This record gives sequence, C-alpha cells and structure tokens, in this order.
Amino acid sequence: MEGASMLHSVPTTRATVGAFADAEGRQAWLFRPLSPRLVIGLLSLQACTFVILYELDGLPIEGRLSLSVFAGVLIAWVVLGLPDMPVALAGALALVVSGAVDEEALFATLGSEIIWLLIAAFVMASVMRSSGTAERLAAVALTRCRTVSRMFWGATLVIALTAFVIPSTSARAAILMPVFFGLSSAIGRPSVTRGLALLFPSVILLSACASLTGAGAHLIAADFMRRVSDTDIGFAHWALLGGPFGFVTSLLACGLIQLLFLSAEDRRAAIGTLPVRHRSNSCSDATVLTIMGATVLLWATNALHGQNIAVIALVGALLAASKPVSGISLKEALKGVEWNLLLFLAATLLIGEALLTSGTARYLVDQTLAALGGHLSLAPWMVIAIAAVISSLAHIVIMSRTARASVLIPAVALPLSAFGVDPSVLIFVTTIGSGFCQTLMVSAKPVLLFGSAETLTFTQADLLRLALFLLPLFVALLVAFSLFVWPLLGLPIETLSTMPAKA
Repeated sequence: MEGASMLHSVPTTRATVGAFADAEGRQAWLFRPLSPRLVIGLLSLQACTFVILYELDGLPIEGRLSLSVFAGVLIAWVVLGLPDMPVALAGALALVVSGAVDEEALFATLGSEIIWLLIAAFVMASVMRSSGTAERLAAVALTRCRTVSRMFWGATLVIALTAFVIPSTSARAAILMPVFFGLSSAIGRPSVTRGLALLFPSVILLSACASLTGAGAHLIAADFMRRVSDTDIGFAHWALLGGPFGFVTSLLACGLIQLLFLSAEDRRAAIGTLPVRHRSNSCSDATVLTIMGATVLLWATNALHGQNIAVIALVGALLAASKPVSGISLKEALKGVEWNLLLFLAATLLIGEALLTSGTARYLVDQTLAALGGHLSLAPWMVIAIAAVISSLAHIVIMSRTARASVLIPAVALPLSAFGVDPSVLIFVTTIGSGFCQTLMVSAKPVLLFGSAETLTFTQADLLRLALFLLPLFVALLVAFSLFVWPLLGLPIETLSTMPAKA
C-alpha cells in the first residue's frame, strides 16, 4: 500500500510536460516585448503625474491628486484602450486611498438619487422588453405606414419616443431589434434592410438627448450644471431643451438615409403585414403602458408636486415589475439592469465631484485665462462652435458616451467658459455633441449591434458615407440651437454665475 501511495504521488508525463509548458508560457509572457501603445501610455501617465504633483504649486494637494487621477483615467481610456468601468472604478478608489475624497463620498455616490433613478428605469425597460410590450406597440404604430418612405418616417418618431421611457441606448437597441427584423422580413428588399439597419441606431443615438434618462452622460451633465452654476435642470426642462434638437436631427438622419441608400422605387415600395408577437399571459399591455405614461408624466411635473423623480421611478418600477400587472417578477426584471453602467456612472460622478470640490475646475479656468493673458478674445458663437466640434468628434477616440461626457466637461467645457460663455450651456453642448457616434462600427453599441446582425445590413463604408453628410449638419444645428433656441428656453449664453472655487 505504501508503494502504491508513492506511485500515485509521482507526477505523470503529461502533468510534467504541462507544468513545464506553463512555466515557459509565464516566462515568455514576462519577457515578451512591450507594445508601443503600452510604453507610450505608461510614459504619459508618469509624466502627467510628475508635472501635476510637483509643478502645479497653486493647486492644493487634494486638487493635484484629483487631477492626477483624472489624467490617469483619461490615458487609460484613450491611449491604453482599457475597459471603461474597471478604469473608472480604479480611479474612484484611488481618490479614496490617496485621501483626495472621503470614503463616505464613495458610498454616497453609489447610493445617490441618480443611481436609484437608473435602477428603476432599467427595471421598467426590462418589463417592456420581456413582456414584448414595446415590440407590439411599435408594430401597431407602424401598421398604418403603407410605403417604405412613410414607414421610415413613422419608425423615426416611434424610436425617438422610446427615449423617454427606456434608459441606455444599448437597452433601446436590444428592445427594438425584433421590430427591425419584422420590418425587414415584411419588406424583403436588401437595400431597404440596409437603410433600416442604419436608421435604427442613428435615431436611437440622436434622440437620446431628448430625455434626461436617455443616457448616463445626461445625468453626469445635470450634476455638473447643478454644482457649477446652480442650474437645477429637471426632467421637463431637459426634455424642453433636448427634445426639439433630438427630433430634428433624427428626422434629418431619416431623410439623409433615404436619399443616400434608397432608390425612388425603394421608397415607393409597399409593405407587407408586420408580424406581431402576442402575449404569453393574460396581462394587459394597456396596464403596463399606463404605468409608464403616468411615471413619465409625474417626472415632467415634479416641479408642481415636489416629489423626487427617483422615488416616482421606484414606485413605477415596483408596480410594473409584478406578476399580476405585467407577468414579470421583480427578480426577473432586475436581471435587465445594466449594473456595469451603474458602477461606471457612480465612479465617474465621484471623479467629477472631486474635480469640483477640490478647486481643480476653478484652477483650470483661471489657468486658461492666465495663459491667454487677455490677448485672445473669442466670440460666444466661436466658443460654442469649438465645443460642438470637439465633442462631436470625440467618439473617434473615446468609445463610451458616458466616458466622453465625464472627460469633455472638465477638460473642454469648463476651461472654455473662461471666454465668458456660461458653463451650463457649454456643459449641455458638449454632452449633446458627445451623442454623435455613428462614424465607426465600434463607436457605439447600437451601431455594432445592428451592423453585426444575422442578416446583411451595412458596412463601415456605409457608416462613413452617412457621417460625411450628417456630421456637418449635426454640428451646425447644435451651434444654431445654442445661439438662438436654448437661450429662449432658459439656457443663456452669457455667464450669469461664477464657478465655486471650492465646495
């Protein structure tokens, strides 16, 4: 028995070879040459950290630590191409460990009103997706469209309206994907399928600006606007500002897609019967839609009744995610919550708060003025145009919409306010501009989702062709709305308040 025990303790040839292979693999990994991208990223991080910590004497230590973390996060996203959420979370933890912010600030951000609002909104969106309510509603709304052209315009309006009840552009894309397949099969034209595949993600992305909950970036912007200039923008005010712009740009994209990718014969083609997935239970779509409509109405009128919109959303989520109402349990609906986005949003909110409370944002504005020395003067329209162009092109470098907002607001919007333009309008412009992300296949999840569908849809060349016409018009409209429309709706151009030096 002892010999047998010893025999079994001797490693086999396969185990020995495997161990040597693992050791060689680890050795090869340790000694393999570093990629140029990694070297550039590490050197940039080291240089930025050194300059910020030892050369910026006018900034307190909390501000230098906050700016170092912000620079590190930006380098990790842009240069190293690391995933958004882990980098943002690491940055938030670095702020806590270094003492730039308190631990309580981290936990308070995770439990903030913004996070609970999105949790509830995701639950309601999950109910609409799992029950098929959104799909059936869209099919019913489009049954009156007898030609392809009318269907394109009708689909644009339907998709745009979903921004008010479904948070996250990726969630809207997942919910509307069955509608796309139904329309594509009912028409049966490859060119129309390509046009639809371009239309759906384009309208999803462009119309997101109509709603405060349309993207996590909007909540970051609203938080910055409140902290920087005491502009408390609610659901109704955001819809008043962003709604017209979102609908106009969505309709513009619809028209361009039809002109660029559909022939006259395609536009006049008749549409067959649209397939509709029937409910698998006896619950009524009307009940779910009533809850959603009441929730949105209460959001829009919270200035009258004074109830917090996050509380309203939680009540609506509890009502919608119940078996007797929708056939979907709360446990099942919670599976549709994008927890990755929530953690990412909480981390970026903490980084933004650190930049403001430490006085870093004020310092950047002051340094911009000092560097200019009064020699450079830009008209307000030029400042807004610069912000619009930079934010609209930022998707080529930073893929995440929320990440773009968290970078552009402190790095572009706040320094540009040194030219006398109100920081709130610059924050709004950069946030809306960052919503344009249709140039590359990997620029946004909805584009990637529809571009990689099972049926042949569109190519990278098609995206570039659309962006070539759409991007200049988008930037021009963004500047025009900033100068002529939004000031009439309570978002002035001139600076009305000063940025707090340190909270």
